[in-house]
Amino acid sequence: MSKRHDAIFEDVLKDLNKDAAQGEDDRGGTRFLRRSNALAEVGEREEKVLRWVDPALCVMWERHNRAYELLNEDNCRDLIDSIRSQGQQEFPAIVRKLGKGRAAEYEVICGARRHFAVSWLRANNYPQFRYLVEVRDLSDEEAFRLADVENRDREDISDFERAKDYAGALEQYYGGRQKAMAERLEVSEGWLSRYLTLARLPDIVVSAYASIRDIKELHARTLKPLLADPKSGPAVLEAAQDVAARQTAAREGKGAPIEASKVLSILKSAAPSPKRTRPPEQVFRGAEGGSGVTLRKRGSKVILEFSEKLSDDELRVAFDAFLAGRPKGRR
Repeated sequence: MSKRHDAIFEDVLKDLNKDAAQGEDDRGGTRFLRRSNALAEVGEREEKVLRWVDPALCVMWERHNRAYELLNEDNCRDLIDSIRSQGQQEFPAIVRKLGKGRAAEYEVICGARRHFAVSWLRANNYPQFRYLVEVRDLSDEEAFRLADVENRDREDISDFERAKDYAGALEQYYGGRQKAMAERLEVSEGWLSRYLTLARLPDIVVSAYASIRDIKELHARTLKPLLADPKSGPAVLEAAQDVAARQTAAREGKGAPIEASKVLSILKSAAPSPKRTRPPEQVFRGAEGGSGVTLRKRGSKVILEFSEKLSDDELRVAFDAFLAGRPKGRR
């Protein structure tokens, strides 16, 4: 936003606070004009609606890309302290208006942490705080893309939460067409594919981690070939089941949880190591029944061995046989 628009935004917040102090209805809306980024080039203006509301009037959108149940005082402490020190929520959440007959009035598309923080403050001796929301008219697909853009770079949303959101959206909004989804999100197919791989991890592997927030996209990339291999897949799943039982016991106070890096190490080591087969030896003989020259390969190197008792003539014939058998481009 330009400085002029920032000033308009601050004035609106000031007016909203003033209205709230005078006891106006929480649902009363204040309108202001802000240039939309999408329409800036053609000079049009889009009307926005900001409201201060009781967070109890809001519910999370069922397709919200953050697991609300994982929010708590500890992982929202920075936001709680910020809102308390500022005296208000600085940036509005994005919501949709719900129809009549619903238990709540608004559906939160972006702003779960802000909702939790304001709710926590109101429940802990700060009843004056209200939840600042911007009401928009959005389709489900538009809501999904908006939430993704706002939260894609936020570290407090885990890889797994993001992956499950993408996997659900792929079927619900894009008919399973990964390329179409990547184009709409303006990301590469490869980038999207890595998150979809994470979302498809077997449930027992997910349960092997102490929290879904511990599961990284890199973990799925590492485990994918092991799980796909019929020789190693069952062993990895069996190890995951054992680790999941230990994690459950830890949550019940029986022992310490296993860290994510250790979990990955355990699952990787469960896969049987491939047996190394010795490359076959080749023998080039100068005479029938002679010891000849033995060829062994060690990586990209070739080792030729022969007895010191081998005559010069036998050695020449053996080397000629070796050279005759090499690819022409290497002579």
